[in-house]
Amino acid sequence: MPALTVEDARIRAAAVTVRGYHLEFDLTTGDTTFGSVSRIWFAASAENTFVDVKPDELVSVTLNDVPVDVGGLVDGRLPLEGLRAENELVVTSRMAYSADGEGLQRTVDAADGRVYTYGMSSLESAPRYFACFDQPDLKAPYTMSVRCPEDWIVLGNGAATQTAPGQWKVAETKPLSTYFVTLVAGPYHLIRSEHDGIPLGLACRQSLKEHLDKDKDDLFRTTAQAFDEYHRMFGYRYPFGEYHQVFVPDFNLGAMENPGCVTFADSLVFRSKVTDAERSTRARIVVHEMAHMWFGDTVTMKWWNDLWLNESFAEYMAHRVSHDATDHAGHWTDFAFVRKWWGLLADQRTSTHPVAADAIKDARASLDDFDGISYAKGAAVLKQLATYLGDEVFLKGVNAHIDANEFGNADLAEFIGKLTEAGAEDLPNWSAQWLRTAGLDTISAERTETGIRVHRKAPADHPADRPHQFTVGGYDEQGRGTSAQVLLDGDHVDMELDPALKVIVPDAADDTWAKIRLDAESLANLPTVLPRIEDGTTRAVIWNSIRDATADAELDPNQAFEILLAALAQEDSDIAVGSLLRWLEDRLLGVYLFPYESYRAQAADALTARLAQTPPGSSLQLAITRGVIATTADEQLLKGWLDGHQIPEGLTVDADLRWSLVLRLVRLGASGKADIDAELARDQSTEGVSQAARCYAATAGGKEAAWTRIMTDPALGVNELFATCEGFWHPAQAELTAPYVDRFFEQIAGTADHRAGMAISLTTTRIFPRFAVDQRVIEQAEALVADDTVAPSIRRSVSDLADDLRRAVVVRSRFSGR
Repeated sequence: MPALTVEDARIRAAAVTVRGYHLEFDLTTGDTTFGSVSRIWFAASAENTFVDVKPDELVSVTLNDVPVDVGGLVDGRLPLEGLRAENELVVTSRMAYSADGEGLQRTVDAADGRVYTYGMSSLESAPRYFACFDQPDLKAPYTMSVRCPEDWIVLGNGAATQTAPGQWKVAETKPLSTYFVTLVAGPYHLIRSEHDGIPLGLACRQSLKEHLDKDKDDLFRTTAQAFDEYHRMFGYRYPFGEYHQVFVPDFNLGAMENPGCVTFADSLVFRSKVTDAERSTRARIVVHEMAHMWFGDTVTMKWWNDLWLNESFAEYMAHRVSHDATDHAGHWTDFAFVRKWWGLLADQRTSTHPVAADAIKDARASLDDFDGISYAKGAAVLKQLATYLGDEVFLKGVNAHIDANEFGNADLAEFIGKLTEAGAEDLPNWSAQWLRTAGLDTISAERTETGIRVHRKAPADHPADRPHQFTVGGYDEQGRGTSAQVLLDGDHVDMELDPALKVIVPDAADDTWAKIRLDAESLANLPTVLPRIEDGTTRAVIWNSIRDATADAELDPNQAFEILLAALAQEDSDIAVGSLLRWLEDRLLGVYLFPYESYRAQAADALTARLAQTPPGSSLQLAITRGVIATTADEQLLKGWLDGHQIPEGLTVDADLRWSLVLRLVRLGASGKADIDAELARDQSTEGVSQAARCYAATAGGKEAAWTRIMTDPALGVNELFATCEGFWHPAQAELTAPYVDRFFEQIAGTADHRAGMAISLTTTRIFPRFAVDQRVIEQAEALVADDTVAPSIRRSVSDLADDLRRAVVVRSRFSGR
């Protein structure tokens, strides 16, 4: 099925002006399909165009009361001919519910059998549940009418009103792009509130009611704090009426910024104890989606190449506003440790692209650019720009951009134009170097006899002349720091900083976007000095340098491992611990460091020792405990905790921690299907079903059934699907899973036949054989990437993961002779 190209979109946008939509949905027709009627009013300056619709059955179509041949529908496009100056199109369809989180998703809650639906319209998904002109620059107001079971409620982009039992109306919205439209319908638990005249709502499944009720004050408070700060910054009030935040099942992303009715993955309703870092992350996701109400929803990109204008801006604002206005902490530390590391990886792969790419990709291929570049790198660049321009100029330009393009569309050139009008200088050159050029510079520090010389090196395949303004920090043996500002706009610059300091850190405050390299003397002193450096962001900069240098085979992974063990003995940030343990499991153990078992045991010993010294009941205790569970081979310890014996003081072994224990015991061969069955009988929830799926996939006897479900089952919900993928591979099971490496390359392309949108790439990423560090696997990946009959999102994901394997092969070859 061909995707919409930018040229297709430009031609249709020149020919069509959409006046409005009225959508009718009948959700009482069965378990697999529902009724959908799209009534569209539009003006036309051409005789012909097409409408997008992807039905189970196209029942009837009329254009200006004249029947249209439904047999003309090909690949989701229905030609419309003989257009008038003003037109009315009515499309009646039977649509299929989805299971992959795109279109109108239908989920049955395992806890109580209740049914929940929600609409996801982003990037080619809207036509899966209503006919429309599906492109971001054809905005229009919407109204809806909905028929549903009488015990359901309905929420949407406008205020929803029940008109009769099982009958609802959704009021007319402001002009929206198709990809913002949503319908939420089901027996949701709804909590209402209000702030500053804005009606607020929180909603979730009934089985999560007690957990949402417990967190409602935190969520409403964060929302109110962010609204106040955004109103202050932008001088423009939230324009979309009610503001509902709905936590929905089987959501394949973190959240979606539908105006008036934001949808979130309901894993963000915490049913078990979580770390402070996880609560902070949830707050940031809330604040991120709120930023979109201004940048993305009020003003929308013209085409998907400028999606960074949405995502980079929201990412930057999420960290800034969360830091400045909410009760949660650690936001910029998280940005450095987690988000920036994600972006640094993406910017070094062969698929790297400019933050602001040219408009050459079609709508489907644009999905691939929802990555660490469009989010984290773009946010880092905007942070640098705001600092460079100053808040007065930056916000003046942003506000002018919103005012000038209210409820319309704009591109990068228009945004730069408003910043220039506000007083910014030389932005076209800045844009060319930072937004239009891919890749990242390498910044390093050299000790001289009198001071420090800082070097800048651009990547050979993406040459650029990027100026960097940042702080260089120097630290003594006790971790006490001194710093100096530097503007690096050439190959090198000399600065006054004591060269005898134990550790020298370029960009110590994480102000720029670059690969940071530490000198040999600094690296040698890290095991002693790093744990003593108080600033968490500086520690993150150091760790990103260590992780990147290890991946580049410049730093022996054994040395990185030693630094990690020394840091874990004293690290007090749950953000840092969480990020470093993910790196330990995903990259060090079984990938860079081999054999797996020897290094695993050392990590387990270090984490067990640290757990004994961790404050009872603290967030850090929970983070360290998770690391102990993931690495220990002490079956008695794990079974004891599961049975309630010898649990560390302050630790709660709740539902999710119990599943972590079961999973580890399964991987050790100490538990099997019967134990998983017993735990599932104890936790008969939708979450329990997904957790059990992860554990079943980890058993020796469950591999084949898990593989079959991943590769062939279109009805498998995304949460259970992703959990099954995550349980499948493990470095300790390399021999057991070896036959599936070849099968991945034989079968993964077929998953695009029964899944759509983000679910395709997310499944590919999770089930790729990432622990199979072998040149033959890389060659198989290269062959798949070269096959243009394979879905672009699969090829892109495989290409990225093959890049990671290439780096791992070099690391092993250089440092372990393998």
